[in-house]
Amino acid sequence: MISVSRLLCGSKNYGDSLRYKSNSGCQPNGTAPGAGPVIVWNMTRSCNLKCMHCYASSDEQAGKEELTTEEAKSFIDDLAYFNVPVILFSGGEPLLRKDFFELAGYAKEKGIRATISTNGTLITTDMAKLIKQTQISYVGISLDGIGANNDSFRGRQGAFDQALSGIRACRSAGVRVGLRFTINRHNFMQLPDIFKLIEEENIPRVCFYHLVYSGRGSQMVDSDISHSETRQVLDLIIKKTMDFERRGLPKEILTVDNHADGIYIYLYLKNTNPQRAERVRQLLLMNGGNRSGMAIGSVGWSGNVHPDQFTRNYILGNIRERKFADIWTDTNNSLMHGLKHRKPLLKGRCAVCRYLDMCNGNFRARAEAVHGDFWASDPACYLSNEEIQ
Repeated sequence: MISVSRLLCGSKNYGDSLRYKSNSGCQPNGTAPGAGPVIVWNMTRSCNLKCMHCYASSDEQAGKEELTTEEAKSFIDDLAYFNVPVILFSGGEPLLRKDFFELAGYAKEKGIRATISTNGTLITTDMAKLIKQTQISYVGISLDGIGANNDSFRGRQGAFDQALSGIRACRSAGVRVGLRFTINRHNFMQLPDIFKLIEEENIPRVCFYHLVYSGRGSQMVDSDISHSETRQVLDLIIKKTMDFERRGLPKEILTVDNHADGIYIYLYLKNTNPQRAERVRQLLLMNGGNRSGMAIGSVGWSGNVHPDQFTRNYILGNIRERKFADIWTDTNNSLMHGLKHRKPLLKGRCAVCRYLDMCNGNFRARAEAVHGDFWASDPACYLSNEEIQ
């Protein structure tokens, strides 16, 4: 996750404490001493939408293998003992689980920050108030276009209006809410309209996700945008972020799932603000790039542990059989050892990139999807050979 606002403007937000250390460099495992990773918990596969890019291949049928409420609480107990800082409740659609608020409240009681990734269509005024009462600190609502374009992408007419209603309900209830937008060929031309929506609706945060070829998204490799188009998208994001800052409109702008973005911003600043560029270089080195299997992990509805939510084809263990911390720290598992010490394993452009310490090889799921090799170079890296060598 790249905080464009922090890199360009120096603004600080909660997540910065998870992304950067006060001194240079990162811990070997990508987390602070004695602290577990941020957890994406796909607590259900059930969903009321059918999005084209869903990495979990969710549908309307509830998963029969879902953790029970008691199993889920035991899992949360283990995470608390492991000093996990944040649980991102995801799915499917997490708000479809009848025990969602009970479990989110339980995580809060255990000292874990609770956040939600949702399509927003189920959030009514009353539910937004309940989210506030449960002390859920952030709600990320996915929109992948404006109006009918979003509805087509998400597989249901009216999804845009319902999600926008959910955003407004959260804003009215005093719940911190933001947008999640996955960039692809079907919607990237609507980015100016998304920025307009952010301003008109006074939405404080937006995460622009790069497409990862996983789940149903594995069928969308040809729907990704080109490298030159990605550079145009980043130019627009940089321009809009700086425009919000100039006009005194506090917005947290982030990009997700492509660590080339941080380097692209660094190179931009080297030409426009060298002093700021040096600070950005230090921040990117502190962050360390992609930390799947290190500082972020995923647990599925049946208890399977994965390096991240997109790498579901690799199962590291199951929390019904072993505690999460035991699975996560087991470097006898060759994949876990590789992810924690990946640089010698990387191939192609990643292996020779001068910015490897800032990127850490980007996304392995994309590399495997395109090249059939988990350690190959990430095909979504849009930096030129001249820029990286």
